[in-house]
Amino acid sequence: MKQKVYFKTFGCRTNLFDSQVMMSALSDYEVTEDETQADIVVVNSCTVTNGADVSVRGYINQIEKQGKKLFLTGCGAHTKGESLFNTGKVQGVFGPSEKMKINTLLSQESRFYEIGDLNYIDDAIVDEFVGKSRAFIKIQEGCNFRCSYCIIPFVRGDARSMDEAKILEQVSRLASNGFGEFVLTGTNVGSYGQGEGRNIAELMKKMSLIRGVRRIRVGSLEPIQINESFREILDEPWLERHLHIAIQHSSDAMLRIMNRRNRFANDVELFGILNAKGFALGTDFIVGHPGESDTIWEEAMKNVRELHLTHIHPFTYSKRDGTPSATMKPEVNGTVSAKRMSELTGIIETNNRAFRDKMSSVPLEVLVESSEAGRNVGYDQFYNKVIIKSSEDLSGDWITLDTYEVDDECNMAKF
Repeated sequence: MKQKVYFKTFGCRTNLFDSQVMMSALSDYEVTEDETQADIVVVNSCTVTNGADVSVRGYINQIEKQGKKLFLTGCGAHTKGESLFNTGKVQGVFGPSEKMKINTLLSQESRFYEIGDLNYIDDAIVDEFVGKSRAFIKIQEGCNFRCSYCIIPFVRGDARSMDEAKILEQVSRLASNGFGEFVLTGTNVGSYGQGEGRNIAELMKKMSLIRGVRRIRVGSLEPIQINESFREILDEPWLERHLHIAIQHSSDAMLRIMNRRNRFANDVELFGILNAKGFALGTDFIVGHPGESDTIWEEAMKNVRELHLTHIHPFTYSKRDGTPSATMKPEVNGTVSAKRMSELTGIIETNNRAFRDKMSSVPLEVLVESSEAGRNVGYDQFYNKVIIKSSEDLSGDWITLDTYEVDDECNMAKF
């Protein structure tokens, strides 16, 4: 009987993709989605903040007590892998560049530490996504930006792109296996093709021509990456009507402290254009970064109200050792950060409800992701959650809703 392997994935969509690559490469083991049934646990870690490291370490301590064999990979392999290995917490550590060797690595009787390098290019093809209705397609790796708070370029390397033919082959295989929605992921997705005469918009056009591709979503873009070539595809029917554009803050003073490339005047112009085209707009936003004074925060919230944001992925700043921000002063009190976080999320929640009210006459194209006790949950073309009550299990189905109710937190319908 094959040993069962459970993958615990922390962090971003890039890690989700990497976990699927590893699952597809396991020929001598059985993948399980039930942690309690696993003989082996592979921890695909995140190290974006010190808090992320703490979460990974806490999980490893928990699983270690259960007597399961543990292996560590992901970004945390580069920052905490050596210490976890030396203290005997894990059987093996391997960097993301070594993931295709996983079948051999897990079979080794001796403990190992194989961190790999930061120059690798993925060439894996994934045919299936375990437990998912959407397919995640990694198109690039690494980042050339050097934001003051971020450790990721130092654990993922500089920006480099996957081979276009491999990407399209993967999309084709997944589409033939029934996947209709594709989410493009990477460390800095919009840098795809940089310096190689390629760009993400042209890649998406080629993807859209593959039979079975119904909707394409971009995980996250930088404002400067919504360039002329990308603007040419804004009206394409296959492009999700939601764009996540990472601005990180809306005060120029804070953007300079963060060593960011975007500025509010350009951001508000861009977001205005996209809002006029009917896009739902999301962003990342860091609250409580060192130097965020009351004056800076007040300016930031005034500016946020002009950005038409409907979705937010907010972070309370958490120190990441080894980054310039980690030594910056003055630090922001945790209570102050919590209050600011509440103010920010309240603005976006109000905006989201207003957006859904405004769009209430627009039919929703919903991909259902889960079903339980007559309650089907999915996401529409604006990346808003929709709950559909039905006696049928609609998991994995595409449902067009002409009639639905707008509720405070999501849209509701019967089918």
